[in-house]
Amino acid sequence: MKKQYLALLLAPIMSVAADDPPKVSAQEFVNLQQGETAHEGFRRAHAKGICLSGEFRSNGQLASYSKAALFETGSMPFIGRFSVAGNNPTAPDLKAPVRSLALSFAMSPTQQWRIAMNTPPVMAVKDPHTFYQQIQAIQAGPKAIQAFFAEHPESNDFLSWKAQYQPSGSFAAETYNSINAFYLVNSKGEKQAVRWTMQPTVSVSAGNLEGVDALHQEITNRVAKENVIFDWVFTLANEKDDENNPAKAWPDSREQITAGQIVITGVTPQLQGECHGINYDPLVLPTGIEATRDPILRARSAAYAESYRRRAKEALMGELEEQGNE
Repeated sequence: MKKQYLALLLAPIMSVAADDPPKVSAQEFVNLQQGETAHEGFRRAHAKGICLSGEFRSNGQLASYSKAALFETGSMPFIGRFSVAGNNPTAPDLKAPVRSLALSFAMSPTQQWRIAMNTPPVMAVKDPHTFYQQIQAIQAGPKAIQAFFAEHPESNDFLSWKAQYQPSGSFAAETYNSINAFYLVNSKGEKQAVRWTMQPTVSVSAGNLEGVDALHQEITNRVAKENVIFDWVFTLANEKDDENNPAKAWPDSREQITAGQIVITGVTPQLQGECHGINYDPLVLPTGIEATRDPILRARSAAYAESYRRRAKEALMGELEEQGNE
């Protein structure tokens, strides 16, 4: 772990901008997410979460689209994380506007896949600079974000989702989306642009939930009794879809393939679990999966790395301080 910390501390910070809009650095993004108070040792976004373990049970239906070993018929373990939006690791679960699911697969020492998904199916905007402005508007208050959306018609698909979204009573009952598109690449080198969703197999009302840690307590109790299962459903783009625009929803008529099921068998408090040390960078991809040119995808990756770098430094400094006090 210390080697990872040092490598990240020494790594250069790259710009995360699209070609045309003004550039926004990873540091600027994370400074904005972090706010005036840094919760040392925690992620700067989605700071509150819980670790998961389980396996993906592949049915082999995607094997002809991707040469990734994960999609061969069989099972593959993962380390994952449920979380809620925000920079405060002690914030009330039910006030967070977004819920998330992240997964990390290690097929071999050189073949890994990190996946970060959110409840919205699309972004509100399509480039990093405008996304930065959106976060600024959210922090400025209701009038500011209303004005922002009025000035950005590309947000219509996101706003349509937001208007009908009803939070469920469990992490297990949410639908989680890739948001960005990726390419599946098969053994012939053929590429297929896709997005995916993790579709729940249970429905849970939010009516009886209460307490600061309501979602965390609910999922802990649920997994203690039974496995939590999601169907992993891929949507295939056609020639009319722009895989580089994360703000545009794809029509429901697009072909879909269920690749198998995500089966969660255990949960652990995040500071005691393996997920706490993982950077769920969406650009850590195995052979058979490739990134599109979506500029938001690269912004997410760079911001995740900067957030990880900060908490890695804090953890390392904490260890050194403890050693100095011994």
